[in-house]
Amino acid sequence: MTERARVDILGCGVDLVDTAEALNRIVTFIRDDRPAYVVTFGAEMAVRACHDAGYRTVVNAADLVVADTVGIVWASRVLGLPQRERVAGIELVERMCEITSGSVYFLGGAAGVAAAAAAALATRHPRLHVAGSRHGYFSKEEEPAIVDEIRASGASVVLVALGFPRQEFWIRDNLKALGPVTCIGVGGAFDVWAGKTKRAPESWRRAGMEWLYRLIAEPRRLGRQLALPEFAVRVLIQAAF
Repeated sequence: MTERARVDILGCGVDLVDTAEALNRIVTFIRDDRPAYVVTFGAEMAVRACHDAGYRTVVNAADLVVADTVGIVWASRVLGLPQRERVAGIELVERMCEITSGSVYFLGGAAGVAAAAAAALATRHPRLHVAGSRHGYFSKEEEPAIVDEIRASGASVVLVALGFPRQEFWIRDNLKALGPVTCIGVGGAFDVWAGKTKRAPESWRRAGMEWLYRLIAEPRRLGRQLALPEFAVRVLIQAAF
């Protein structure tokens, strides 16, 4: 295997890929029929990794880490190894669903949301086969049964929408037991696909202001957004030294 081209952002390696290459790697993971996982990486996650060595280890062990937010794209540029483009996880999965002939299991979200997200994607992408779905409100004791259900479903891809850092830790803890599947952490994407949350208009996304749109639409996110100034300062310090 050739060495991956990556940029180190606050101790986390982020792959230097565009959407097409990221999609190609995911297709390869599925074709190789082996356990693999993908992290859709954002600035808030980078700050978490600064304070949590265990989380940083989980991110760095992923088979693919993509620049999910404009903050990561900005940091890559500041650090001298610019990303070719932002690889938004929600768009990456949509592209995957256009071409995959495998089956996908949806795990996460509130009751009914995973099933609604799966139905919406299946309507838009006829090639997609839904292996199953389950909400994300479960206890540690329930996990073995959930893993058994996913493995028995024959899924080749598991979309895990438990929010960070829970989804990355969950994937790390259960990947081998799930069998030869590719797990992708997708954060709040189920809510968008299910129609519970609106994504920022394309003009806002092109301007790199999707974070502001989400903050206006969901003021409760303010506490999380306070991580962004810390992220910026830490990246500038890393670039200086």
